[in-house]
Amino acid sequence: MSQQSHQRQIVLDTETTGMNMDTGPHYLGHRVIEIGCVEVVNRRLTGRHFHVYLKPDRKVDEEAIRVHGITDDYLADKPPFSARVDEFLQFIDGAELVAHNAPFDVGFLDYELQLLGRPERMAALCKVTDTLALARKIFPGKRNNLDILCDRYGIDNGHRTLHGALLDAEILADVYLLMTGGQTKLNLQSDNGQQGDASGIRRLSDNRAPLKVIRAGEQELQAHEARLDLVMKKGGSCLWREE
Repeated sequence: MSQQSHQRQIVLDTETTGMNMDTGPHYLGHRVIEIGCVEVVNRRLTGRHFHVYLKPDRKVDEEAIRVHGITDDYLADKPPFSARVDEFLQFIDGAELVAHNAPFDVGFLDYELQLLGRPERMAALCKVTDTLALARKIFPGKRNNLDILCDRYGIDNGHRTLHGALLDAEILADVYLLMTGGQTKLNLQSDNGQQGDASGIRRLSDNRAPLKVIRAGEQELQAHEARLDLVMKKGGSCLWREE
């Protein structure tokens, strides 16, 4: 894999017709109905994305509709996965694939490929990174869904009333960059919504104006020495003076 490929990441999310909660893998019998991907190169969002709604060959579960709002009627005129699979695979090929609870999305996408008789599999095309597993290492014992992580990292997701693959991929990209870079504000907020200590961590631009250095004047230096004299007189210890 080239150096450029190592620096290219695709942040991905999917929506599905539901989940198999009875027997077998979670994806068995259910289908992907939306794929959303955003491209990150050298830790910067490039603006390139892949987004598609897909028509499955089955009904969408009511429980799933309550989560993402995508109905059978809306999907009636959308293309099948087979019509967009080549474009999708070309978009992600060779990149690091980043997803929240990645086994869920990867399992569904591999199942779609299997149904088409395609040999490709996500783990063979991309290095797969699971941000849920990463979050559990950073915040052990805490809830780590996407909404909670947005609260912790101070990311505004007020426009996220329903799950949507492209919107969630965009939000996850912000979360992932903060989780792995620490270059912007970190809002340490407990899961019950109480505000904790806040830490502002920023990377300064190389083009920033130089900081102005203000040196102490003679009067201030004399006041400082007088304060040290007082500390020493009372038996204190001063780092600024040799014992």
